[in-house]
Amino acid sequence: MHVDLGTLGGSALTDAAIAVPERATSGIPVTYVPARNTVLLALALAWAEVLSAQHLVIGVNAVDYSGYPDCRPEFIAAFQQLAQLATRTGVEGTALRVHAPLQHWSKERIIREGTRLGVDYAMTVSCYQADADGRACGRCDSCRLRREGFVSAGIPDPTRYA
Repeated sequence: MHVDLGTLGGSALTDAAIAVPERATSGIPVTYVPARNTVLLALALAWAEVLSAQHLVIGVNAVDYSGYPDCRPEFIAAFQQLAQLATRTGVEGTALRVHAPLQHWSKERIIREGTRLGVDYAMTVSCYQADADGRACGRCDSCRLRREGFVSAGIPDPTRYA
């Protein structure tokens, strides 16, 4: 299935005409993608029901609460309620659970746990505007938060920066 949130626009991450800021801002930033987690969880919910899965997992976390409404505990709780009301499995009494295990974790804790589990962070990128070769810009808020997480964890940052 192909989902192109770029057709919606309205975000620096989905509309090339909107610049990605290099500093954190107050309020909901221009990097907020309208209803992104709602759309992705809805698709995952539909697929989970087809597969008879009982769990959905999303990687939202505490650092994103302030700027992104669909990363907040209230959103996850509301989506959990929606899953119960909007699916056959929910209506028939089989509880599908929505989990956000990183929700209350710092970036430092996420990096430490990923390292413990063997995550090769050199194979990951968090940048809002990585280049075609997957190199991070090193300037956007996402790059800053990632870098600070590695520094706080005392783990070398293997991110490839442009």
